[in-house]
Amino acid sequence: MLKEIKFKTWVKIFAVILVTLFIARPWIEKGSSHILPAGSKEYEIDIVDDSGYRVRLEKPADRIISLYSAHTENLFSLGLDREIIGVGTSDIYPPAALDKKVFDYRSDPEKIISQKPDLVLIRPFIERNSPDFVNSLRRSGINVVSLYPESFSEFDDYIMKLATLTGKEGTASKKLDEFHNELKSMGSTTSGIEDKVGVYFESSDRDYTTVTVDSMPSYALQLAGGINIAGDVEPITEGSSIAAYGIENILQKGKEIDVYVTQRGAMGGGGNTHSISIRPGFDSISAVKSGRIVEINQKIISSPTFRFTKGVKELMRSFYPDLFDAIDPDAYGEEITRDELAEILLKYTHSPIFVPSTSYYKDSGKDHYYGRLEDLGSDSSYFDAAETCLQRGYFEVFIEDDVEFFKPESSVTREEFAKMLYIIGNLKNDNSIEISDLEDVKNSRIAKSVVSNGLIQLESGNFLPEKSVSKNEIFAALETLQVILNDNM
Repeated sequence: MLKEIKFKTWVKIFAVILVTLFIARPWIEKGSSHILPAGSKEYEIDIVDDSGYRVRLEKPADRIISLYSAHTENLFSLGLDREIIGVGTSDIYPPAALDKKVFDYRSDPEKIISQKPDLVLIRPFIERNSPDFVNSLRRSGINVVSLYPESFSEFDDYIMKLATLTGKEGTASKKLDEFHNELKSMGSTTSGIEDKVGVYFESSDRDYTTVTVDSMPSYALQLAGGINIAGDVEPITEGSSIAAYGIENILQKGKEIDVYVTQRGAMGGGGNTHSISIRPGFDSISAVKSGRIVEINQKIISSPTFRFTKGVKELMRSFYPDLFDAIDPDAYGEEITRDELAEILLKYTHSPIFVPSTSYYKDSGKDHYYGRLEDLGSDSSYFDAAETCLQRGYFEVFIEDDVEFFKPESSVTREEFAKMLYIIGNLKNDNSIEISDLEDVKNSRIAKSVVSNGLIQLESGNFLPEKSVSKNEIFAALETLQVILNDNM
């Protein structure tokens, strides 16, 4: 009898131990890497990721697969390229990422394991949604690091963790200094604006959600000189940057909303300009009445990358176009170059900068693809203006041996400029104009149209298509075009 009782007692104890071990398994797996075997050497890199896993590397990683677009973008920003052997399915920036092998966390993990990476970068979202995939990588001995900054205040720490893993601490520190100095400069510029605009930021059109005050978009609104009318919201869940607001609150504060900003992108963003403008009751919102609904790509406003500065600049241009899209003719020489004219036209048309999407690259019929210019890289201050104008058809690229060139420092011909004016002004055709050298013009319809509208003057009856257009001719034409545009409104 006594033996039977002891046996039952031991069975119960053993069962409790098994249950305890099963429940504690995730923490045991995470913490097991904390234990160093006797006589083991010190590791050069030792960090804990955002999922609580401790990762140790003997040396900086040089065979990296990044499965999150922000990680990929930031790795390139830190000067890595050769070390990146694979990227995720939606990683398209910088354009160099398009040349990397593509991997999907929803597919067979063996595809990654076979590449023998020494580091795989993910974010907590991937770990939550594809735990078996992530566990398979870890069980194979691959270092998997999960990172994601939930707020702007965590951005620096996030970048430095990437830098530590890749041996780029010095580069990261310099980039962060430049990043914060640029943000500080923009904030100082807008701080002196007295009559600031009231802004509502729509993060999603489902339930009309906005963002929390500690989020990157909220900080961008502040830096750009906007007053966030939803500055008193609470996150929908602890640690989230998304906050509920609701249509009732939006309409209640409609008169305070001078600019309605909607975040657009692949990850369930806000509505587009048209859909917002026709929502029931939204015609009472000041921004909708005045046509100040602004779409901004989530990649430059919510994604934790150095491109956040571009998002702030875009908001500044949208909030105060008279200040930040102002064009000073005296800032340019007598012969305006192609890159300078791109900058002028971007401001003149108040066009948002072009930000490519994954679907953009699926269209095989384009004459030019974003980021493929040999002589104008993303580090140029004219890059966004040139790319935006190319996407809008204002410029054409020069192709030599299948390589694309923009020729940024070249002058602009009268015929090239005529095409730009024709597109921007949506001008009507006029075949009654007589042009002596019409046979030298590639597009006679455009030439006749701009001449008949008084945008380009003939010289002794000639159009002179290959002659460079002067600064005075450019600004005179743009001034006349503005009158035409105003009359057509």
